[in-house]
Amino acid sequence: MVSPASFPKQFLHLDSTEATLEKVGGKGANLARLARAGFNVPNGFLIPIDSYKEFVEENGLDTIIRAALDNLDFNDPSALQEASQRIRSQFGLGSVSRALDAALRIAYGWIGAPPVAVRSSATAEDLPDMSFAGQQDTFLNIIGADELSNAVISCWSSLWTARAIGYRARNEIPQEDVSLSVVVQEMVEADVSGVMFTSNPLSGKRDEIVIDATFGLGEALVSGQVEPDNYIIQTALHSKSALQSAFADAPRSATHPKADAMHFSIKSKTLGAKATVIRGNAKGGITITNVDQAKIQACPDKVILQLAEIGQKIQEEYDFPQDVEWAYYKDNLYILQSRPITSLYPLPPNLASSPLRAMIGLHVMQGVIEPYSPLGMQTLENVLSGAALAFGADYSYKNQTAFHEAGERIWIDVTSIIKHPLGHKAYPTAIKSIDPAVGQIFENLLNDPQFSPSHQPPKLRTIINLLKFIIPFWGRIFRYWYKPEDGAALFRNLTNAKIAKTQARSKTSGDLWENFREHIAIWGESRFVFSDMVVPHGVSAVVAGMVPFFGILQRFSKEVGEPQLYLEISRGLPNNVTTEMDLFLWKTAQDIAADTESQLAFAESPAFQLATDYQQDALPSIAQQSLAQFMSRYGMRGLGEIDMGRIRWREEPLHIIQTLQSYLKITDPDLAPDVVFARGTKAAELAGKRLETKVRQLKSGKLKSRLVRWAISRYRPLAGLREAPKFFAIQMLGIIREGILESGKSLVAENLLEKEDDLFFLKIEDLEEIAKKESISEEMLEKISEKRALRAREMRRKMLPRVLLSDGRAFFEGLRDINNENGIFGDPVSPGMVEGRVRVVLNPHATQLQVGEILVCTGTDPAWTPLFLAAGGLVMEVGGLMTHGSVVAREYGIPAVVGVHEATTRLKTGMIIRVDGSSGVIEIMEEK
Repeated sequence: MVSPASFPKQFLHLDSTEATLEKVGGKGANLARLARAGFNVPNGFLIPIDSYKEFVEENGLDTIIRAALDNLDFNDPSALQEASQRIRSQFGLGSVSRALDAALRIAYGWIGAPPVAVRSSATAEDLPDMSFAGQQDTFLNIIGADELSNAVISCWSSLWTARAIGYRARNEIPQEDVSLSVVVQEMVEADVSGVMFTSNPLSGKRDEIVIDATFGLGEALVSGQVEPDNYIIQTALHSKSALQSAFADAPRSATHPKADAMHFSIKSKTLGAKATVIRGNAKGGITITNVDQAKIQACPDKVILQLAEIGQKIQEEYDFPQDVEWAYYKDNLYILQSRPITSLYPLPPNLASSPLRAMIGLHVMQGVIEPYSPLGMQTLENVLSGAALAFGADYSYKNQTAFHEAGERIWIDVTSIIKHPLGHKAYPTAIKSIDPAVGQIFENLLNDPQFSPSHQPPKLRTIINLLKFIIPFWGRIFRYWYKPEDGAALFRNLTNAKIAKTQARSKTSGDLWENFREHIAIWGESRFVFSDMVVPHGVSAVVAGMVPFFGILQRFSKEVGEPQLYLEISRGLPNNVTTEMDLFLWKTAQDIAADTESQLAFAESPAFQLATDYQQDALPSIAQQSLAQFMSRYGMRGLGEIDMGRIRWREEPLHIIQTLQSYLKITDPDLAPDVVFARGTKAAELAGKRLETKVRQLKSGKLKSRLVRWAISRYRPLAGLREAPKFFAIQMLGIIREGILESGKSLVAENLLEKEDDLFFLKIEDLEEIAKKESISEEMLEKISEKRALRAREMRRKMLPRVLLSDGRAFFEGLRDINNENGIFGDPVSPGMVEGRVRVVLNPHATQLQVGEILVCTGTDPAWTPLFLAAGGLVMEVGGLMTHGSVVAREYGIPAVVGVHEATTRLKTGMIIRVDGSSGVIEIMEEK
């Protein structure tokens, strides 16, 4: 390439190191990266976004754009089209400055003034989480400087096509934040062209490359005018020993092996009609012809394999599956562009696809769909892996293999469970109590020979360790059966003592760095939360309650012909910390209502002002004191609380203030939480007596009625402890969070950090390095910034798989709908029927549910519980019989159906629906 000294300074060469996303948009930056990496990219140059901005400013287009978009209904196609035409017509009347026109002509001559392709490159295009493919226009076979100038203006105006405006609106990208760069490249008069996906975009399989090919230019393919050939290429490591070398010298986060370690073979070829061929015209523009080439393979086998190898190298360059446009001309392959396949869910780093592994998302069990903070993920992994200590295995976050990180979320590896002979049979049924849809997925997956059960006998040490755990564990269960009230008291006493000890230790008094190191040391003890307390004491008490529930009450309910009766017995359970929290909050509301000054403040002031007053200790004294007591006990809770990086109620009390204001508006005494709880207790008592009476009429009825009475007397005192182990863990995480947040505040005060919660966007190794060096490097600050940006991107992810396989396959679906044109089907988890208006809630902190509305959400955790008081019914996308939302719904006597696929999009706020919590059917009675 000729020296850039004579090249127009306004523009950039295609391989320029200055070609960043901010300057030349996603497509331009990607092409520059490919060119620098040595891929065969057609020659050309880049027109940065500054030229677009100059054109817009000089032609007064900013005002026109704002006017066209002002009060625009982005959901109205005709309004979008009208706004687009209004903007683009004014672009067409504009003209480039003399300086810009001269630079364009020089740059065009610099590459030899050949026929060129003029492509758009937006600043919000080809990003890791959204590709914007096809949103702006491309102009092919442009000949001559005058035509090039017109094409560039047309390209700029395509930033404002109706589809581009609508796409940005749907993805919540501010219209004023985007600009457009232009890519000018030498035209490749392709013999064959097409698209290559370096992973299978339909199945998600990372070991398959998919190529679509057609004769002529690829525009016919990407615009959907032609049925192309389709080739699927199987990729595999040359040998098992190649696995290590496949990731050799790769970054720790690498998810794809190196191309030179791979073998490529054509798995299948499907020939398309290829009836439409687009080629360049000698005078400029394109010609379209119709031909019969259905029986002719567009791309030779040799070229297919060459393409696959190039695709693997491009994927290696980006470390993420790519959607690549390519052209083949005179025995040369050209790469026209590459962008991420945004529809694929990312895989855990350095996880080989073989042997095949199966993972279930933690969000399925906990209802937390938002991405985790880096330190929050690591903390949870440390807590959960530490549970293995109870079984005699020494695991921590450093050496555990059960938990993986992908998409800034946690995935639980269940391969060893489903490949165990017992687990292979029992797991699909067992997991249905958590999420029935996952049970269905595994029922199908276990037919795969790769998940066949292993029949290797367990090691002697494993048997000994299990016996050391099982014998005392069942000893505690029998103890709780003998004296069920001991379960609640013992666990509460043990955990309260541990909490008090940890709190005392966290109140450090040294200097900044001494305190920081102590907070890190306390973090390390999170490893023992499950092994010392939760598993031996909490889990054993809960199991002691659940065994009679499922083994006797559920079984006999089915036997007497009332399969939902046992669920009624689970209402109004004592010793449930979530219920106790609600009752405490209700008492707080009653204290406020009984004090004139407090009641007046909550009636007349907006919630945000009350929250500010509370934090400044400026509420009326009764309200301040009552709310402080609640926060002292429950203030460490919050939305997504299992992520230590998420904000807590004591830090941001707005949600609790809003809930208190809702409670203060309750005038019907039957809706008061204490009345609801008492009513639930009474209903459970009656249900128990009904079951006892019913089973007495069966064969051996006298014995069975005694078993029912025994089961209820054990189940009810113990099952309420189900929430207690998690509550203890959240209390511990709350203390650790407070300490790290305190260090963050100190580091901000020293101008070493920008935000108080920055430390949660690092890992514990990073914190240890900071504490050791007593300083924070620029590299560490960049890492924080990158992780914040990654979280923001992941927040936009619309759907999460329930199950993820190591070969890339992802399973999203909920329960299949029954054959009912007006019905939606899920898993019935709380009996009863209710008809009401839908309220879709994605963030409980931003919504005040009206009494009687049907709460429709993705999933819930304890932070959602205050909304249940007003809800008439519950519909969730994830969950099963024993997940949080289901348990609370039964507690409050709310009909509930869970595991409903895409409930938050299929049901709209304002719809009237009927929810049958006994059959699992949701009927749409009236559209919005």
